[in-house]
Amino acid sequence: MQGMEIASYLMVVVYVISFLGMSAILAKEAGRPIWLFDRGTRDQRLPALLFRIAFTGAVFWPLALTLFGNPVRNDPVFAALDGPWHDVFGHLLCVIGACIAIISQRYMGASWRIGAAEGEIGAIVESGPFAISRNPVFVGQAILFIGLLIVLPSLIQAGLTLALMVAIRLQVAIEERVLAATLGQSYRDYQGRVRRWIGFRTVRETTKEA
Repeated sequence: MQGMEIASYLMVVVYVISFLGMSAILAKEAGRPIWLFDRGTRDQRLPALLFRIAFTGAVFWPLALTLFGNPVRNDPVFAALDGPWHDVFGHLLCVIGACIAIISQRYMGASWRIGAAEGEIGAIVESGPFAISRNPVFVGQAILFIGLLIVLPSLIQAGLTLALMVAIRLQVAIEERVLAATLGQSYRDYQGRVRRWIGFRTVRETTKEA
């Protein structure tokens, strides 16, 4: 790894450390466990596994790539995305994504949870980044991984990015059902104002969200 590649990788490592550290701090502030993947009636094992694979891979795969090289010969992802301007753009996405995710996590305060379980959901957070996205932490993580893929392109990194995207999509669907069941109309009103990923609604949707 060189230049932007090292900087982008370090941004990912800093984000993961910040995520874990802030989760511990917020759990202490809330005075309760925040790991909810193994609780509740919704099966969250698959998204939990995919999150672990994605983040563990994001930390260790670049090191393996540096030490042992890419095991995929003539990697088409590398051929398509390798280049200095790609590195600059990808690094910018890494910085933006990490900042969005960290700031959004902090904004949740005592409502921060990892996973979802009925009866263990905090109050709705509607300020800051949550005023324009119902899931800004996930949005930030997605941008971070896309940036890392652009900076360190490979089929394996593409697979890790895909694992994260699938995990996010599955987990958001689970969390929305749990939030609606636990918080009721207040959460449905929030859904009516703010989009799932980013933006505001002009007309409230009462059917399945596209």
